[in-house]
Amino acid sequence: MNENVKIWGLGIGPGDPELITLKALGILQAADVVAYPAPANGDSLVRAIATPHMSGNQEEIIISTPMVTERYPAQNVYDKGASEISAAVESGKTVAVLCEGDPFFYGSFMYLFVRLSESYPVQVIPGVTSLAACSAELALPLAARNDVVSVIPGTIDAAAMEQQLMAANTAAIIKVGRHLGKIKNVLKKIGATGEAYYIERATMESQRIVPLCDLDDESAPYFSMIIVRRSGEILNL
Repeated sequence: MNENVKIWGLGIGPGDPELITLKALGILQAADVVAYPAPANGDSLVRAIATPHMSGNQEEIIISTPMVTERYPAQNVYDKGASEISAAVESGKTVAVLCEGDPFFYGSFMYLFVRLSESYPVQVIPGVTSLAACSAELALPLAARNDVVSVIPGTIDAAAMEQQLMAANTAAIIKVGRHLGKIKNVLKKIGATGEAYYIERATMESQRIVPLCDLDDESAPYFSMIIVRRSGEILNL
């Protein structure tokens, strides 16, 4: 561990506690303080993933984060979390901030990083992303040679989604949630429903995989993804 670094952003992986890197594991177990996001009403998933690896006597900072799309009040939450982490560092402690998947792949840690890195050295330890986990669990290779892979938030409008899907050989649609109906409609319009695969809670005990054409649900949980493989060299191997 770099003694000059007091704050670490740790990618803990997509859900399976064993999908943590050796480096992240060592830092997690050595840290004086463990910080992590948690919903305003409910338990922290990333804390649950990391629990088997924690010593049990570390201080904890809970960053209570409302699950909203608006920019505020979440930004105030990150201000408060950064302040608490700063206070721990100023008292001489090391802090490991937990992040599901990878800290810089749609991870909330990036908002803390912007605030903290202005005053302290912060090191990010990459983790297994949800994209890699879903691909592996689906046994669905993502790309070969010159194939283009796009990551598309389900929150964008239908026209933009269609444009992105048409431009990629493989697409991963994330943030599915209440946008599942819209996504289904777009895929049906471009004739790609039969090439789309749905997975939720990848690598967790409650994992579920369904071909999209067989999925009758009208909405999806937060941890869900649809992978669409329409064309490209991966299909001709």
